[in-house]
Amino acid sequence: MKFTVTSRGDDVSNTLQQRIKSYLLEFGLTHDEEAPEMVVTVGGDGTLLQAFHDYSDRLEDTAFVGIHTGHLGFYADWVPDEVEKLVIHIAKTPYQIVEYPLLEVVIRHEGNVNSERHLALNECTIKSFEGSLVSNVEIKGDVFEIFRGDGLCISTPSGSTAYNKALGGAILHPSLASIQISEMASINNRVYRTVGSPLVLPQHHTCLLKPLNDVDIQVTIDHYTLDHKRIKSLQCRVAEEKIRFARFRPFPFWKRVKESFIRE
Repeated sequence: MKFTVTSRGDDVSNTLQQRIKSYLLEFGLTHDEEAPEMVVTVGGDGTLLQAFHDYSDRLEDTAFVGIHTGHLGFYADWVPDEVEKLVIHIAKTPYQIVEYPLLEVVIRHEGNVNSERHLALNECTIKSFEGSLVSNVEIKGDVFEIFRGDGLCISTPSGSTAYNKALGGAILHPSLASIQISEMASINNRVYRTVGSPLVLPQHHTCLLKPLNDVDIQVTIDHYTLDHKRIKSLQCRVAEEKIRFARFRPFPFWKRVKESFIRE
């Protein structure tokens, strides 16, 4: 099996990265940064998020597994003390593949026939650089509302515990093929009105955002920021692709939620 190991870049993570690489080579596995079948990330959720984007062109052929060297993560479920156990599992044990849905974002520009397509593991956000964002929100081709406010966040179920949660969105189990739209400080009064609640759209339902005011737009895709002068539309839906995680033991989602937000 071909593998690679990525690191957050701190001393602890770099040391573990080299240990894992050496162990796996001793077991006869092949190190291949270009076309790995297994990507082991050492650091945290951000490290795995970066690895996802680095290998987003080969999601059907690559599985991910994470070791966290900081706080407990939603994607990185192994700890440094378990490195030897994980290495033996990777080298000797058949593993289960767990697939999580992704967000597809298509950006179309004013006066440009070409479009940009992006995949997000956590979320996409759209904001204006100054003043409020005014945007049509279309669902399945029909105008649902005109949004006025700071911006909108469109998240995946696995990303629902991140920025989406901070905006008051619901936590969704990652087995649900869906996307969630959450508002950022919407303007609601006698003149302007939005639904004021997060919306959960199932697979094959498309959300189309069409900015109406003449402002410069900022779009984020996970941890990447894309600055756009003029956007004609931003289309979001559940992607055809999925991220594949290698599971060697149970990793209950609700247990992760409890340990991250409730457990003392």
